Amino acid sequence: MPLPSTERELAELFRQLGAPSPEAWAHSQVTEGIPQLMRFLFLKHAWSNVVSEGDNVWIDNAIRLAKARPGLPYAGLGGALARCRAAGVSSEDLTEIARCLQAEMLFAITCLLDDGPPDESGPGINVSWGLFETDEHGNPTGSHIGGLHESVLELDPTGREMRPKSIG
Repeated sequence: MPLPSTERELAELFRQLGAPSPEAWAHSQVTEGIPQLMRFLFLKHAWSNVVSEGDNVWIDNAIRLAKARPGLPYAGLGGALARCRAAGVSSEDLTEIARCLQAEMLFAITCLLDDGPPDESGPGINVSWGLFETDEHGNPTGSHIGGLHESVLELDPTGREMRPKSIG
């Protein structure tokens, strides 16, 4: 399916995909040549891997899995969650902790993709990475998709940019 070519059509696609400020995303892509649709799609899918606000099912699943298969990778999470629950920590607080840590990791990974590793990677090591749209064979087809970290918080599904629901 060919991508929309006009700003109006692109804005409509952003709207259908649930982008905040669809006109701004479309305008930037058309006038600045920034692959905003690819940036948005990557971040939207990345956010889908962050625990949703109000979703506490993951806690019971992690505890159940850790009890059933304590030697699996990440089983320590279930044990820690069970101890937290036993100490009276609410599921809402556990979910908030998980969401914040996951969103921070998402931000860190996008910074790594955008900026490369820190200078202290090792003597004489000059490395960088990037995100590119590819064809069915894995060959880059478009320009570098950068500036991801700039939009991580904007695409928080709650619309609060990872700010607490209520401060109190």
